[in-house]
Amino acid sequence: MSNMEKYRNQLINRKNIIVLFLLLAVYGVVQGLFNIGVLGNFYMMTLILVCIYIILAVSQNLITGFTGQLAIGHAGFMAIGAYMSAFVTMKLEGHLVAGLIFGALMAALAGIMVGIPTLRLRGDYLAIATLGLGEIVRIFFLNFNYMGGATGFQVSKTINWTWAFWLMVLSVVVITNFINSSHGRACISVRENEIAAEAMGINTTKYKVLAFTIGAMFAGLAGGIYANYMYFIQPGTFSFLKSFEILVMVVLGGLGSITGSILGAGIMTIGSALLADYPEMRMVIIAVLLILIMVFRPNGIMGNKEFKLNFLDLKKKGEENGTT
Repeated sequence: MSNMEKYRNQLINRKNIIVLFLLLAVYGVVQGLFNIGVLGNFYMMTLILVCIYIILAVSQNLITGFTGQLAIGHAGFMAIGAYMSAFVTMKLEGHLVAGLIFGALMAALAGIMVGIPTLRLRGDYLAIATLGLGEIVRIFFLNFNYMGGATGFQVSKTINWTWAFWLMVLSVVVITNFINSSHGRACISVRENEIAAEAMGINTTKYKVLAFTIGAMFAGLAGGIYANYMYFIQPGTFSFLKSFEILVMVVLGGLGSITGSILGAGIMTIGSALLADYPEMRMVIIAVLLILIMVFRPNGIMGNKEFKLNFLDLKKKGEENGTT
């Protein structure tokens, strides 16, 4: 192993240690403030919703930002994860973990079934098809009386800050590693130029369906977290407006940026919570802010860039040692 490779590994290990330390610090501070009563239930609920929407935004970004597929049906997969998770935990009296896994897998299966026929479409046609399929899922649960139908379904609250935070971290890590893998680079090549990717031997349909399935799976996981935290789920929660809300978070943060999705989800969720006392003006204020951001930052807050930790001194030292 060359000196350059050794220092590169040192950089990666150092970065991972610092990120883990920061995550532990964030988790510990929030949990500590909640335990001593500084953070009330409203603020804790907002933070848990931030975690849920981060999972949704990052998984949507995998489909739209990194693979270039304008799919607007994420709320449908969230609904499948929510109801299937509630089915296991309430109807079958299963463990929370089993419910979350089952909900995520059912959403992934739905993603495969939906993705294979629809992802042969492109542009506006794909958006309309996925939007319609999301509404089909909502209407199905609206008439599914076994799970409450139009009146909704009550679920025991088994999710807390610990579950929501670390499942969010796990989701972001898995999706980030996928994007940085050879499969992720193939998805990015589909986004950049699908014809050129096909000419280079990349099975574009395969990678579009793969990204769509992974995105659907994590949307199902977010739905399971939501269902087991909010006590009550109903079909109206998962309307097409929810899909647009998730897409707005992605566009706000920046298409093709994981940290942008995290930032967009945080801004939208916290902003909505702060404006909860002004329901009639909330959407107007948020819409105006979005228009301003799109005017001055048309590519989103982060664009397609990522927030990175810079270790300039060590990097320079590694480059010097690698060239000597």
